[in-house]
Amino acid sequence: MLADKSIQEELNKFAKYVIQQSRSNLSKSDKNDTKALYNSLGYNIELTKKGAELGFSMEQYGEFQDKGVRGKTSSNKAPNSPFKFGSGTGKKGGLTEAMQSYVKRRKIQFRDRKTGKFLSYKSTAFLISRSIYQKGIKPSLFFTKPFEQGFKKLPDELIEAYGLDVEEFLSYTLNNKGK
Repeated sequence: MLADKSIQEELNKFAKYVIQQSRSNLSKSDKNDTKALYNSLGYNIELTKKGAELGFSMEQYGEFQDKGVRGKTSSNKAPNSPFKFGSGTGKKGGLTEAMQSYVKRRKIQFRDRKTGKFLSYKSTAFLISRSIYQKGIKPSLFFTKPFEQGFKKLPDELIEAYGLDVEEFLSYTLNNKGK
């Protein structure tokens, strides 16, 4: 069996790899607009009597970006997502608010079909957020993929000693959010 120091070193290497790759994925996929999610990625390792606990932390919307969100009328973009727009659990108008700041930052403005004039940022944000609300958000797996790749690299002794399963481990580390 691995010593506590060895366990901590392996989990530390694993967590650093997951964070580094997740950040890289955010940047490559152009989902690093404000760097809030990028900067919020972190982890915490705690040695316990039974071994060690590892928890990852990130902004709350990071899970939505990673797993996607099913739309109100269509779940084609994220059919397996545990999240859905219109479930009544989110903040009312939160998507539109976030979209308004996004379109202003990116200077995105649609044109009116009839007159050809630019729509206001507010109108553009409303149209985009309505489409996202109805159709959903495609999963980016920016965190899940590096997690699974890193898990495969963990020493077999560690996995066997703690009876780790990738799905259970991913669910546990995300749910504990770095305590």
